[in-house]
Amino acid sequence: MLSKEIEKELLKLQDKNYKDFQSKIISNIESNTIIGIRTPILRNYAKKLIKEGNYESFLEDLPHFYFEENQLHAFIISEISDQNECLNYLEKFLPFVDNWATCDQLTPKTFKKNKKELVKHIKNWIHSKETYTIRFGIKMLMQYFLDNEFQPDYLNIVANINSNEYYVNMMRAWFFATALAKQYEVTLKYIEDNKLDKWTHNKTIQKAIESYRITKEQKDYLKQLKIKE
Repeated sequence: MLSKEIEKELLKLQDKNYKDFQSKIISNIESNTIIGIRTPILRNYAKKLIKEGNYESFLEDLPHFYFEENQLHAFIISEISDQNECLNYLEKFLPFVDNWATCDQLTPKTFKKNKKELVKHIKNWIHSKETYTIRFGIKMLMQYFLDNEFQPDYLNIVANINSNEYYVNMMRAWFFATALAKQYEVTLKYIEDNKLDKWTHNKTIQKAIESYRITKEQKDYLKQLKIKE
């Protein structure tokens, strides 16, 4: 069975020191589910499986036990060039994503081809009840729709997300900080008018102040808009 073969290969690649490091930074999953494999090695293994055309049964075999299996799954999906095939596997996988690292490294290259179709999926993901599906939707909106394809309503979509989940609101703050860097004037109104909850509002300002893409004058003004305790 392909999944068992892949599991054996992953265990051979273990770096125990790296496992300890990852267990600390990805604290919401059990440490016994982390093997400890560096990202470039996993990416190369994903490309090898795709080149061999030997990955379909692995992508169908959900859920996985190991964090690295999820990482490998994400890297394979990210490399699939056919958009329909990519989306099909992505929709099956998203409900099983259980940590920020897998979510944030899930970046399908094929999405660059048809952004109009992508928006429809993003709106569905953002309205999900799954923490990391929502986070993924926000990330895709941030990655592909804050430049030439930007529409002011995209800010409203993210502002209206109502969640108590840290990993959702951290991505919302990252989205708005990036939007301030790329679409400053229209995004600033969301901060001036307090359209975000206090935590996300203040975290957005913090991340914007840390950004090299925000001018000193803009940072000084944003500091004045922080909501005090």
